[in-house]
Amino acid sequence: MKKIFITLFILLSPFTFELSPSLGFPAEDVQLVVDEQYFQVAKKMIQEAKSSILIMMFEMGYYEKHPNTPSNILIRELIEAKKRGVRVEVLLEIREEKDRTTERNRQTAKILSESGVQVIFDSLLKTTHAKGMVVDGELALIGSTNWTYYALTNNHEVSVLIRSREFAKAFTDYFNQVKAKGSSFQKKND
Repeated sequence: MKKIFITLFILLSPFTFELSPSLGFPAEDVQLVVDEQYFQVAKKMIQEAKSSILIMMFEMGYYEKHPNTPSNILIRELIEAKKRGVRVEVLLEIREEKDRTTERNRQTAKILSESGVQVIFDSLLKTTHAKGMVVDGELALIGSTNWTYYALTNNHEVSVLIRSREFAKAFTDYFNQVKAKGSSFQKKND
């Protein structure tokens, strides 16, 4: 009787909340991408992009003193994609205080925007901890990997490469929601 009462209380309680249903998407292909594999997969996706690249990233570091680090190479590939006519948008985390992530993201934003890549900083009201990329509205790379030296060379990282127009659209919709609350990079943000 006690279990029934508790169950009824929970079901009828004004504090009951509704969980949104899980979203499932059809996919042509799903691949696990771990550790250093991420760099090669991401680089190939960027090089083969034909129309668009959307990236949402917590931390993206460009290392002036180490020009051939993996993150620098990926950033240069984004610039090359923009030069060949691909629409490239990058959404980055930023905070009011001057922490490492904010400083790296500001420096990277400056490099990208000087080459015509659209850079958006997220709202100061929320942390963008996501790490994802969608290419040509059909291929998505989602996981734990930041574009930093250690994430791309030394860390244990797990990502998933998904070929699915439906998933890519859902991620793009989310990207645009976060983008709408953010602000475009301005040189005065240096």
